[in-house]
Amino acid sequence: MSRLMPDKLKMRRAAATAERRRGRFSTPLSWERRLVFFALVVLTAGLACDMMFDILVANGMTKVELMILGLFTITFSWLVISFWSAVAGFLCHVFNLDPLSLRRRIRAEDLDNRPLTSRTAVVMPVYNEDPERVLAGLEATYRSIMATGEGKAFHFFLLSDTRNDEIAREEEAGIARLIVRLGGEGRIFYRRREDNSGKKAGNIADFCRRWGRAYDHMLVLDADSLMSGETVVTLARAMDANPEAGIIQTVPMPVRQKTFFGRYVQFASRLYSPMLASGLSFWQMGECNYWGHNAIIRLQAFINHCALPALPGKAPLGGDILSHDFVEAAFIRRGNWRVYLMPELLGSYEELPGNLLDYAKRDKRWAQGNLQHLKLLGVRGLHGINRLHFILGALAYVSSLLWLLLLVLTTIDGVMRAVIPHNFFGNGPQLFPDWPVIEYNKIVSLFTLTVIMLVGPKVFGLLLTLFNGQERRGFGGGIRLVLSAVLETAFSIFLAPVMMCLHAYFVLTTLSGHVVTWDAQNRDSLYLPIKDAAASLWVPTVAGIIWAAITWVWVPSLFYWLLPVTLGMTIAVPLAVGSSCVWLGNGLRRLGFLVTPEETDPPAVLNALERALGDPVADTDYDTVPALAAPPETQGEMVPQPLAYYSRDFINWMAQLVPGHRRGQTG
Repeated sequence: MSRLMPDKLKMRRAAATAERRRGRFSTPLSWERRLVFFALVVLTAGLACDMMFDILVANGMTKVELMILGLFTITFSWLVISFWSAVAGFLCHVFNLDPLSLRRRIRAEDLDNRPLTSRTAVVMPVYNEDPERVLAGLEATYRSIMATGEGKAFHFFLLSDTRNDEIAREEEAGIARLIVRLGGEGRIFYRRREDNSGKKAGNIADFCRRWGRAYDHMLVLDADSLMSGETVVTLARAMDANPEAGIIQTVPMPVRQKTFFGRYVQFASRLYSPMLASGLSFWQMGECNYWGHNAIIRLQAFINHCALPALPGKAPLGGDILSHDFVEAAFIRRGNWRVYLMPELLGSYEELPGNLLDYAKRDKRWAQGNLQHLKLLGVRGLHGINRLHFILGALAYVSSLLWLLLLVLTTIDGVMRAVIPHNFFGNGPQLFPDWPVIEYNKIVSLFTLTVIMLVGPKVFGLLLTLFNGQERRGFGGGIRLVLSAVLETAFSIFLAPVMMCLHAYFVLTTLSGHVVTWDAQNRDSLYLPIKDAAASLWVPTVAGIIWAAITWVWVPSLFYWLLPVTLGMTIAVPLAVGSSCVWLGNGLRRLGFLVTPEETDPPAVLNALERALGDPVADTDYDTVPALAAPPETQGEMVPQPLAYYSRDFINWMAQLVPGHRRGQTG
């Protein structure tokens, strides 16, 4: 028997290796790794909260300080989850481990690349977008997929919700000419809805009802998305090899940015996102999230489980679900399918707004959508990780309001202690006075721990790239990479308080009943006029000046602690205007700063996009626009499932905490 054991072990290892080469996902030690991860989160957050408690209670804790402790506990815990996710991703990259299987990564050339047997629809929903950019991106992705030799397994759909008739005519004419240009008849299709109810989610649902049953998978692209053929085919093979997978998400990287702001976001995303995504995949495993685009979806799972119901109550927190992607991932998982993230898969790209205000407008829509998710926390059958996704998604915006309240309360507490004399003697007999206690050591320790939580992930991402020769050269070399990372960190320090104020405003306006409009994104936004910046950012500017003056007069020591916050708020307008300059972004690129590997060595699909933009399909001279054909409709069904709550609606439950709230009142 002892001789047989090594042979059995070898056979098992060989079988496991064969499964991995086929692209099979495995998640060993699933509950153990989550136990370790959340234990580290709880221990780290508990240590920080204990230090904060000791600092506040040293001279007797007031009600204001009690609120400070509560706010600190919530915001710091959210920060700790991000930190330990980065640590997990860092370790996976250092040891070259796949975050799912925890085994050595399989090289692309070692994978079993057998021909595809499934059919995939590449769908691009659009709404009042620039037709030239949309068609150029679709053409580049189409050509790249066809170059793989697996093009017969894919059909392409441009799904228009455009309300502007002139743009719609350009879409229709352009797609018809593109079909002729690419020889894509019977493979490229265009559909415009007369009624755009449900927005993007409704657009996708309409596709599923009409044609979803004809395909195995659906690859969802945004209007600014771009994906290489190798990446798309890899996703399709991964779906074929993993019949339990409902969604496989890639990590889209920003490209083609020109302004300083855009290049700052592009550089930071490219440097840190692969590591952070690996950390998320490590502990989320088959319960990862869906980000709405650049992902492949199993249509059977999507059609059966992802028809979105309307939320109870009125907008903005009720009605149609705006941020549909998190909810679709949760419903897919509720149907016993898995949602995976492939962080190592390159060749997935997107574009971003080029200035601060247009970037913030997108966040405003997401803030409302993510706050809606809190109403789904009590829905039956959801996985615990999906409920955590809802909470963390809301905290991404609510935490800004909480941080702002925390800093304001800290200032109030400091001013009160400066104005109200310290009571050295109590009411009873006392031999020695009660001297004020300042926990210097714990203050320094807590500050150090906070800096580690904030800066640690940036340092980890920088170290990984510095010790990877190919990646380091892609970022312009070691010296330029380090200087670029320092520049990115310095800018983010001053930008953070501005975004904090904007996000806090978005949360407050949403909770007060203000409904945002869901228009097309302005991805071509460049220079931001001073008057526009001043009109939107004068409140944080004035608040920063007043805040700094108050602390300088009454609490000089606190003035220096808050200087990064108050200074960032004070210079919000010049920060927004200056960072929107194209000449600054292009100048830094020429010097080799804030560059990314996609710029130093552009991938073929990105070059194809630039060629398509330089030679748009509308340039072709046609006497008449070719007629558009549509595939035969298959009449699938997407039936919304009722939101079966096992507990009272979350928003209504929160409202019950308000004094005078009538029991049983709906949210």
